Amino acid sequence: MSRRLLASLLVSAAVLLGACPALAESRLALVIGQSAYKSVPVLPNPANDAKAMTQLLTDSGFQVVSASDLSQTELRAKVSEFAGEVAAKGADTVALVFYAGHGLQVDGENFLVPTDVDPKREADIPIQAVRLNDVLNTLNSVPSKMRILLLDACRNNPFPELKSAGHGLAIVDAKTGAPGTFLSFSTSPGAEAEDGDGSNSPYTTALLAAAKQAAPIEETFKRVRVAVNKATDGRQTPWDSSSLTEDFRFVSVPAGTDAAAPKLASTRRTVEEWKLDLQGKPVETANEIIVADGTDEAYEAFAALHASTPRGLQARDWLDRHRRMVAWNNAVLINTAAGYRAFLAQYPGSDLTATARRLEERLRNRPNTALALAAPVSVPATNAALTCPCNAPSQRAPIKRVDIPAKKRAGTPPPRRRVVEEEEVVVVRRPPPREVYEPAGPPVSIGIGIGIGGGYGRPGGYGGRGGDGWTGRRSGY
Repeated sequence: MSRRLLASLLVSAAVLLGACPALAESRLALVIGQSAYKSVPVLPNPANDAKAMTQLLTDSGFQVVSASDLSQTELRAKVSEFAGEVAAKGADTVALVFYAGHGLQVDGENFLVPTDVDPKREADIPIQAVRLNDVLNTLNSVPSKMRILLLDACRNNPFPELKSAGHGLAIVDAKTGAPGTFLSFSTSPGAEAEDGDGSNSPYTTALLAAAKQAAPIEETFKRVRVAVNKATDGRQTPWDSSSLTEDFRFVSVPAGTDAAAPKLASTRRTVEEWKLDLQGKPVETANEIIVADGTDEAYEAFAALHASTPRGLQARDWLDRHRRMVAWNNAVLINTAAGYRAFLAQYPGSDLTATARRLEERLRNRPNTALALAAPVSVPATNAALTCPCNAPSQRAPIKRVDIPAKKRAGTPPPRRRVVEEEEVVVVRRPPPREVYEPAGPPVSIGIGIGIGGGYGRPGGYGGRGGDGWTGRRSGY
């Protein structure tokens, strides 16, 4: 009887463990919804999106921390606290951040926009907002199994004062960062997302449906791309980048189902191969295929086959914008005046033109420290302010000893002794004519053009006024 009972317990335990394989790992999520902006119109859906995502992630085994309408200080504090919780859980933790609200790109950097911002110019954004890279770096600073960042933050720029800010968000390539990272934007880089007419945004609506299916995360977001593209009639297509090395699913695989290992990256097909594959397919069917694939080659083939159709024009627009954003990302990463000039030559009239010109000018006027460090060390220049420029000898005069009469006028300062570049120069005051000796009278000073001040000297020098800020260490200034 005891053996039967033991066997029954073992079978039950196996079923429970097999039904929830994902629960063997720790899952933590931070969900943020930014709706109540103070200086711009309120966004209706982020609060709803955050509430719905909190429920979805809770059902998916996540321990969820929810926050809404955060100021800059609060947003930074929440991210820091979340990173601390991930660190406490250990290295076998999946850390997920969902953010719904406004996001901006300024000078090639992406920013999450707190509710208390009130910028008057582009330079205010780095001070008032939160860099997306700071969030990523904070998450990367603690050991974790993987990091998932979902951004429904590519809405239109709500600040009319920021005239040169680029549309949407700039590219963030997960493959150039720490392995085990997955990024998803609600629309492609350089484009703007829609808030939606329903209770949730098109992106969140599609994610809520796709995440409930037991599919790998890459497959899940292919479905999200197709669903959002359909819902917005092609105006919006989500974008993602992954450096994941392990499988992840929002919903655990049912018991008895073999979880497929992560698929290795397949060889990218050429444009001609894509043309052969798409040839003869209905436009909408072919459009779904290329949207799910998301490569330049697929879009190039589709745009060539259906150049005169609305979907073909949308594909061409997506392709041109994506290539422009890749070129912009490369210019920002290189961050040289020549790099920005090259971008301007290739894309002279884009929404990033003003930013590229500003950055190019800033770098063009920056001192070239590399050349300065590579230059040979020269012999220190003679401090011209220590000699009178009007009668400086062409060669060093011999040093002569001059005897000072014992009988000197009271108050006459002692001889001044100066050392210039390890050469001893003795400057001696000559005795005044014997006939000028009087019982009393003010001392007579002799201005010999010796500048001993700490400021910048003028050409010609102002002698005998030490510390007045006009005489200096170098002549000609």
